[in-house]
Amino acid sequence: MKFTQWLRAGAALAVCCTGWMAQAQILIGQTVGITGSAAATVAESMGGAALYIDSVNAKGGVGGQKIEIVSLDDKFDPKLTLENTRTLIEQKGVIGMFMTRGTPHTQGIVPVLEQHGVALVGPSTGAMVLHEPVSKYIFNVRATYQREVEKAITHLNTLGIKRIGVVHVDDTFGADGLAGALNGFKANSLEALFIEKFDRAKPDYTAIAPRVAGKQPQAVIFIGTGAAVVDGIKALRSAGVTGQIVTLSNNASGGFVKALGDSARGVVVTQVFPSERSLNYGFIKEAMDLARAKGVGDLTPAMVEGFVSAKVLVEGIRRAGPKPDRARLHAALEGLKKYDVGGLELSYSATDHTGLDFSDLSIIGSDGRFKR
Repeated sequence: MKFTQWLRAGAALAVCCTGWMAQAQILIGQTVGITGSAAATVAESMGGAALYIDSVNAKGGVGGQKIEIVSLDDKFDPKLTLENTRTLIEQKGVIGMFMTRGTPHTQGIVPVLEQHGVALVGPSTGAMVLHEPVSKYIFNVRATYQREVEKAITHLNTLGIKRIGVVHVDDTFGADGLAGALNGFKANSLEALFIEKFDRAKPDYTAIAPRVAGKQPQAVIFIGTGAAVVDGIKALRSAGVTGQIVTLSNNASGGFVKALGDSARGVVVTQVFPSERSLNYGFIKEAMDLARAKGVGDLTPAMVEGFVSAKVLVEGIRRAGPKPDRARLHAALEGLKKYDVGGLELSYSATDHTGLDFSDLSIIGSDGRFKR
């Protein structure tokens, strides 16, 4: 082969390799209810995450590699969550997991994460069991459900509302929220007016709603997810319950409000991030600008959660070095100190994977927006 032919061959090889490097991807796994009772909120949180990850990829990704989120639909079924996690880790070869949804769902995959040394960033659940004791491979971003419920009860008490009951889903999420409610009642020298629970797979309010109405509550703390809470709130209103209804941040989505329809106005939804319209926070403005550039409408709280969780994930990948793998990503996340996401600061250590501690309340207005 002549020298010029070698040059051409080398140039062709360089082009080939450059093209491969440009397409090289950092694979991150996600199993979440793309369909099922939590689908509306899931779609918004995934959309918020995509705003940030797409912007990073548009600039070349991290170290010349683009981030790909491989998402599998678990239909909000814990059994499918476990199956999907095994598929993503053992077959797809993801180096990390991202934004699972649901308390029993996330609890169920912890042994798989530990088996393979895979970090999970930003589970969309505030279950205390994922915070204390510290789970080595769970890196929480949002505050706990218990903090949300306690704050809600304290707020209601300051308004003179003391006849407060609890309706909760009968699973580990519901039990966790109930524990927060009981702490809130104790801290405010109150007792629960009633405690009712419903089946997660087949919620039925035909007996619960009349019993709740008979107690004439001033407020009801409703702990559940998506469609189950929508149906429950409608059932309570139809039974004659006129008191304030409070639900948690896992329902802070435009889809939840839309599904509630005429029953939405006045429902209080706890929040774990600042208002999606607050320009006092840099990450809110950043998300707004990216959404506007993509032609996306108003941000929602669920989109904000996805956006911030994505920022934490990407920062971990950046700090994992030029060849991120499972061990390097875990070490980078655990070494994350005083990371400013844009107005809120987050730190992790070997003894603390809590993340942020922000908590607030909002109320759904007549225009369907969350108002602070």
